[in-house]
Amino acid sequence: MRLNPLLSLALLASLLTSACQPSQTVSSLPVSPLPTLTPKPFYTDTPISTPTTVSTATPIPLVPNFKHIAIIVFENKEFGTVIGNRNMPYFNILASSYTLLTQHYAIMHPSLPNYLSMIGGDTFGIVDNCEDCFIDSQSLPDLIEESGRTWKTYQDDMPEPCFIGSTLRYDQKHNPFIYFDPIRLDIERCREHIVPLTDMDADIASRSLPNFIFVTPDIYYSSHDCTLELTDGWLRELMDKLIPALDATGEPYLVILTWDEGQGNHSCCGLPESAGGRIATILISPQVKIAFQDATPYTHYSLLKTIAEAWGLPYLGHAADEENAIITAPWK
Repeated sequence: MRLNPLLSLALLASLLTSACQPSQTVSSLPVSPLPTLTPKPFYTDTPISTPTTVSTATPIPLVPNFKHIAIIVFENKEFGTVIGNRNMPYFNILASSYTLLTQHYAIMHPSLPNYLSMIGGDTFGIVDNCEDCFIDSQSLPDLIEESGRTWKTYQDDMPEPCFIGSTLRYDQKHNPFIYFDPIRLDIERCREHIVPLTDMDADIASRSLPNFIFVTPDIYYSSHDCTLELTDGWLRELMDKLIPALDATGEPYLVILTWDEGQGNHSCCGLPESAGGRIATILISPQVKIAFQDATPYTHYSLLKTIAEAWGLPYLGHAADEENAIITAPWK
């Protein structure tokens, strides 16, 4: 966060305290009931037509071929800080109603390397929250476009499409897409795909949500600077718009709620002994098992690998590593 050096510490504290107070809209709303998600089969078995030892059944895919995959990423909270926390009632309703990954681990600290790992399959040697450490490498959006699918990242409080830098509430380090040269340096492509969160309303209204959706709240709503209560209210309002829009398509979809990193150094899956902590990840979909907990060890690379498997894309970077498991247990 860049602040005017002339701003007094007392005034800064006053501004942040005021800004982090839940708005009247958020605090006065009751917890919304969950949308009804009607399970939709994503495969059918072809019956065996003749008595033979060779099966003609259609193979069951490891991951459903989702029409839409959305990822919403929050900030800097450990699994045990979030799950069971009465200040996040809506998040916990979702966690108990759909599928909760109980052993999902971030890659490292701080934020930026984790975001890069989600779409690039690597941290690219970046170990801090730099803003000028751009990467000339392939990323998930390249593969998505090659497959004929569409994508957008909706960045909360971003001043304009393809904005470079940070503001009081928008932090570039939470937007991995802007770091990849093939996206950022193609201005037309960048402005079309890296957009403010306010653009989502128009895309919902026109029924033009992309196949891949990546949402980053600003640093107040992500829990980076403010309370979990404020984060929970923001999430409820977003989901009240997004889930009905996805459900209306009649197609399989997946919404992933996750955190960039935890507060500890917990590790798994071939990561260094001190990694990015254990985080709470929820899978929401008509295709997931209800009230299910998956204790398989996963990493951010597992999310990338699972998306690739769903859409028949190549594995990027460490997503190809055997230690990073594909998420398979939750699907009906």
